[in-house]
Amino acid sequence: MLKETQKEVSWKQYVPTQLLSILEDRSSFAILILGIFYTIGFFGFIFQIHPDFVMLTPFQLLLALVLMLWAHTRWDMASVIFCVSAFTIGYGAEVFGVQTGILFGEYVYNEVLGWKVWDTPLMIGINWILVAYSAGMIINHFMKDSHLIIKSFLGAALMVLLDYFIEPVAIEFGFWTWAANGHPPLQNYLGWFWVALPVMLLFFILVKKQQNKVGYTLFIIQFLFFFLIGLTI
Repeated sequence: MLKETQKEVSWKQYVPTQLLSILEDRSSFAILILGIFYTIGFFGFIFQIHPDFVMLTPFQLLLALVLMLWAHTRWDMASVIFCVSAFTIGYGAEVFGVQTGILFGEYVYNEVLGWKVWDTPLMIGINWILVAYSAGMIINHFMKDSHLIIKSFLGAALMVLLDYFIEPVAIEFGFWTWAANGHPPLQNYLGWFWVALPVMLLFFILVKKQQNKVGYTLFIIQFLFFFLIGLTI
């Protein structure tokens, strides 16, 4: 035991104090990892370092989900129900949208996001959890005591805003393809809002006022990631 303690102290002596505090804090460590991977992703996209680099997107989404939920402050059945509901509602809406063209407009998913069921990648359900949870945490960070309905509408609006900046990047790199001149119609954003609204309502009912700085930081990172890549294409 004494030897193990001496080893632990010895390696910490060589780590800068600020970095050590980050490594010992779960949320700070998760944000550090997200920052590193999204920075790599950003340069990988804009410089197109390899034709198959974009195929790593599912890994990026799963990593972001794991780190974000790892930092969740209080796990209970309500939190689990929210995650399952966000996946089910989001994925169900996307399946319906792909199969009918009614909800978002006519579009098809390509191969970038991985395995598909009913022509819809399972990763899309993961993305709905990511975007909804992180948008909810942005709202809870800045206005946690506001009325449930107000927060739900603002959260849904944030989700649509992020989708607006995701679309040109996703189209450029072959995530999905739109039938309407290759661009998403207004219907897409309206559909996103009305699907996002009940998801956000569930978030504030189930997760309530919990806060997670990894969640709201992830939303900001994703916004900057897609906004800045969008400026280059």
